[in-house]
Amino acid sequence: MSTPAPRMLVTAASRHGSTAEIASAVARDLQESAAGRRCGLAAVAVPVERDPDPSGYDAVVLGSGVYAGRWLESARHYAAAHATALRGRPVWLLSSGPIGAPPFPPDEPHDADPIRSSVGARGHRVFPGRLDPHLLGIGERAMVRAMRAPVGDFRDWAAVQAWAEEIAEELAGLVAGRSPAPRA
Repeated sequence: MSTPAPRMLVTAASRHGSTAEIASAVARDLQESAAGRRCGLAAVAVPVERDPDPSGYDAVVLGSGVYAGRWLESARHYAAAHATALRGRPVWLLSSGPIGAPPFPPDEPHDADPIRSSVGARGHRVFPGRLDPHLLGIGERAMVRAMRAPVGDFRDWAAVQAWAEEIAEELAGLVAGRSPAPRA
């Protein structure tokens, strides 16, 4: 008797589209990884604002863009509203936001650890984001100028792919009955 192919939800809150693009890449990279193909992993990216039900999936990646050191409200709300269902399956968190080199801001989001604890996440990864002033509102542009934030696309697609491959390997191990230690 064969084990059914795992289904994975990748859901993220994104204010200007950068984090949504990272979530889509994670879903694609999960499926296309060697481990994902080996176990028949099916991954889908759904915006957190659509409130996808995590109970229909075997595993979840939950993410958010980070602004002023915090996850977006819609992602925080999703984590709280679905905490019980999320604790019942493997979950990984992703944050997108630091920009420039060295990354600014250098710290992890303030709410990452409490969210990680509440949903029982196996790991959390912070990826650099994108800052395009043309996508910002007037207040956001003023803040960017005042903070002298670096403008540009700082996303590291190779790092996103490598992380998706790590998750796929871990999930394939779980499907095969192995229980690897959680990763950060």
